[in-house]
Amino acid sequence: MPPASVNILRMNPYRRAFVDVLHTLQNAVLAAGRPAGVRLLAVAKTQPADAIAALARLGQQAFGENYVQEARAHQAELGDAAAALEWHLIGHLQSNKARDAAAVFDWVQTVDRIKLVDALARHRAQERPPLNVLVQVNIDDETSKHGCRPEEVASLAQAIALHPRLVLRGLMAIPAPDPDVARRRQAFARMKALFDQLRGEHPQVDTLSMGMSEDFALAIAEGATMVRIGTALFGTRNPGSA
Repeated sequence: MPPASVNILRMNPYRRAFVDVLHTLQNAVLAAGRPAGVRLLAVAKTQPADAIAALARLGQQAFGENYVQEARAHQAELGDAAAALEWHLIGHLQSNKARDAAAVFDWVQTVDRIKLVDALARHRAQERPPLNVLVQVNIDDETSKHGCRPEEVASLAQAIALHPRLVLRGLMAIPAPDPDVARRRQAFARMKALFDQLRGEHPQVDTLSMGMSEDFALAIAEGATMVRIGTALFGTRNPGSA
């Protein structure tokens, strides 16, 4: 009789997609000549809690959410199991939601203004570990996207570093979905250059979050240390998946 873990893998409806994504990720790391260590963030927005639980049973620990209220609902449905997972906010955060975000998430990847830095630091509870923070960069200067300008990264990073309730971990970006692969590669490369500059000023920085389902291998080739995957894991059941 096969071990119980094998039976779980066979029964899990997300097993094949999860294995395929991990395989592609590992191949991209090898092809780029990179050391191991690229993290997979499963984008759970609009997904049912059962889907999160299914991936967690396969070993996935980090999950990304677009909205505070949706993350809270997922955590409530998952119960005690939610505490073992790592929760990332990857959607735009309004300052008036900072109190809730500081309570719900382990990471906030979308910090793009000083007001938000101060609000998150003020509301992070003393009994919790410091909140991990990424600066979101609008690398292609899109009017429809949030994020700071590249030249604002240094001042934002310095503001984050001054708060003991926050930990500056790096940068996040959502480059324009340009059909021209060369232009998309250039955007990723610009982010890597910003990341290297930031790491020179703040040695603890270790995370460059970029790349989604359709381009995460390209993002890894250009230096991503975390990729945010939704559709490739969960399918196209819900519009707007990453």
